[in-house]
Amino acid sequence: MSPVAVTPAATDAVGVAGFPTDMAGETGTAAVMPDTTAPTPPVFADAEEKRRVLNRLKRSYGQLGAVIKAVESDAGCRDVVTQLAAVSSAVERAGFAIIACRMRESLDPAREDAETPTVEEFEKLFMMLS
Repeated sequence: MSPVAVTPAATDAVGVAGFPTDMAGETGTAAVMPDTTAPTPPVFADAEEKRRVLNRLKRSYGQLGAVIKAVESDAGCRDVVTQLAAVSSAVERAGFAIIACRMRESLDPAREDAETPTVEEFEKLFMMLS
């Protein structure tokens, strides 16, 4: 996967990635994903697990929108931080669910996957979320 840069032409009228331009930082910039040299297997082999994680991430996305609106409307500190903590927790739990799914798949003797992560690689993934 090649790094993707967001150009002004790639942004919508609202701003970068759907956020208002005043909330997106510099207009026309976005986080760039690192270039990976080796192909990796898909995140999910199980459609139901994928559906659950996607639902969690979509709820997180909605919660983040609520945080942005709360900041824009000058909501109280406690309200904003409470909503922000909910977003953070939901995203973290989605990450752990993704890692757990991959662990279950790698332990399945029926799966012939040459890309089984090592214990050290799983540890790195968990540490990225902590």
